[in-house]
Amino acid sequence: MQNPKSSADGGQNQKKDRITQFLGHLKTERNYSPHTLSNYQRDLNFLLEFIGQRQIDRSVAREYLLALEKKRYSRRSIARKLSSARSFFRFLAREKFIDQNPFENLLTPKLPKKLPNFLYPEELTGLFNAPGLKTAQGLRDRAILEILYGTGLRVTEIKRMNLGDIDFDEGEIKVLGKGSKERIVLFGSHARQALQNYFKHGRPELALGKKTPVVFLNRRGTRLTTRSIERMISRCAGLAGLNKKVTPHTLRHSFATHLLSGGADLRMVQELLGHVSLSTTQVYTHITKERLKEVYDSAHPRA
Repeated sequence: MQNPKSSADGGQNQKKDRITQFLGHLKTERNYSPHTLSNYQRDLNFLLEFIGQRQIDRSVAREYLLALEKKRYSRRSIARKLSSARSFFRFLAREKFIDQNPFENLLTPKLPKKLPNFLYPEELTGLFNAPGLKTAQGLRDRAILEILYGTGLRVTEIKRMNLGDIDFDEGEIKVLGKGSKERIVLFGSHARQALQNYFKHGRPELALGKKTPVVFLNRRGTRLTTRSIERMISRCAGLAGLNKKVTPHTLRHSFATHLLSGGADLRMVQELLGHVSLSTTQVYTHITKERLKEVYDSAHPRA
């Protein structure tokens, strides 16, 4: 593709082979999800079409950025396409297919900071009280809500939970997160009570007499899907009268925001959330600052 050491700038077929190798690396070594792999493939095919038969160097990389801007892609889409290209060529350089990465240090459009949506404690109370506790599904849904907020788990992580992952004595759950990285999260008394009620009065009915290691079951006795959990939370938010979009990630955001507002150390929150980079966790410090400004503006007589 660019002064390659093994003729990587050959025909389109060879370029496609390099993309296939890269996607295989992301799948087997980085454990990327099918959705993420699909995004990478789409972005890189688009790049391949733009390059054509040319060798790619720094000037062509800049030309690609200008072409994306002319096509009026959003800044977020441009940033993602450049990130895909940068990762791909970094892989090629590491594997000695090229001498250097033409996309390295290429300026990426600055994205506006989007503060994560979160719920206030009184809103959470309404949400937790929404599921009816007289049915197996209601007990299950209450446990899911309490665990999501009590641990900060991602929806995919709670969906994959098995019985052996939970340690009631220590108040801990073993989690297999992004990139198959294992971590331990903590849960408190409310989540413990909701989980125990579900195990005693709800889960046996949903299991339909079958032995299964899965924690959260649907009416057919199989593992709940991510979409089912998302629909349940949206439904409970409506029942609670919350006039905002509430997703599993909203509860994760609320978990992190309330910990930091309560004085928790940023690195501890990073560990609990399973973030690789501290900068990812730092977005929650902006939320707490915004909340402080709201309190100041509404409470101080000379604000």
